[in-house]
Amino acid sequence: MANFICGLIVLFERPFRVGDTVTIGDVSGTVARIRIRATTIIDWDRKELIVPNKEFIVGRLINWSLSDNRIRIRIPVGVAYGSDTQLATELLVQAARKNPHVLSEPAADAIFKGFGDNSLNFELRVYINGIENWWSMQHELNVTIDTAFKKAGVTIAFPQRDVHLDATNPLEVRVVSGPSGSEAQKH
Repeated sequence: MANFICGLIVLFERPFRVGDTVTIGDVSGTVARIRIRATTIIDWDRKELIVPNKEFIVGRLINWSLSDNRIRIRIPVGVAYGSDTQLATELLVQAARKNPHVLSEPAADAIFKGFGDNSLNFELRVYINGIENWWSMQHELNVTIDTAFKKAGVTIAFPQRDVHLDATNPLEVRVVSGPSGSEAQKH
C-alpha cells in the first residue's frame, strides 16, 4: 500500500522523469519506466533494477539531470613534494581544456588543496554535459594528465615512509645476494 501511495506522489510531484539520471541509495542509473508500484532504473552495467516507489519518497534521491544536465566532476591528483605547484596547476587546466567532454563554461579550475602525508594534493574541477560522459572523460583526462606531467617533469606522488633507526647502539648490517644468500656467506 505504501508503494502505491508513494507511486501516486511520484506521478504527481514528478521528482524525476523517464530518461533522467538518478541515484537512490547505492543505485545509480537512468529511469526507464515509472509505474504505480515501482520504478525501473537501468544501471551502468545495463541491469534493470526495480526500485519500490517508497524508496524515492522516504530515501535520499539525487536527480543528476532534473533541471540541468551539467555536472561538476572533481579529479584528485597528488604530486610529489618539491614539484612546481604553479606548473602542476597550469598542466591540469590545460588537460581539461583539451578534453572534448569538458565544457568551456563554467571553466575548468585546478586548486592546490593542501599538504598530504605523501603528496601535494590538487583537485581538478570540470563540468561535463551529462553523467553518461563521466567515465570516458575521466579516463581521457587521467591519461592526458599523466602524459603532460611526465613531459614536464612533474612526478605523480606515491606513498612513501621514512624509517628512522635508533643509532645509540651498534647496528648490525648484512648484505645478502641471490635467492639463497650463499654469496654473502662466502665473504
